[in-house]
Amino acid sequence: MKYYMYLPRNKREFMLFMAIVSLISVNIIAPLITSFEIGFGWQTWLATLKILPVIWLAVVAVVLLTYQPADWLTGKIVAKQDSFNAHITINILCTVLLMSIILTVIGTWIGQRQISLEPLQHFFYRWPRNFTIALAVEALVAQPIARQAIFLLHKIYSAEKELN
Repeated sequence: MKYYMYLPRNKREFMLFMAIVSLISVNIIAPLITSFEIGFGWQTWLATLKILPVIWLAVVAVVLLTYQPADWLTGKIVAKQDSFNAHITINILCTVLLMSIILTVIGTWIGQRQISLEPLQHFFYRWPRNFTIALAVEALVAQPIARQAIFLLHKIYSAEKELN
């Protein structure tokens, strides 16, 4: 079962996986969305860098909040006998769907440094763009890198077991 090699097996591996995915995602998605909102430039990028730690904490909290609902939703869409790739793809889709809904509002509040109705008023304008950016980054960059890291970690464990 080679797919088992790409999945976290315990809490420590899950934390490593989440750290890799969240750090990559936050460092790509937040600057991109901010640039689409207020314009591309060094000032925008520097302003985004200043709030990245707060956004990262929010992302980790939202990941933990949406993990089980996304897993439940994935189970409603795919069958047990569906391929590993189908499960992973649908899980990424469900996770990004739920997270993008929440972070479209919370991320705006963090970026503007105030809680207002503005992100709710512009939600249906911003959310499709945010969802698309997040889905592309998660599916094509962050998750493949994190899964490869988990695979390499498991390969190292396997090699160590063989040596002992």
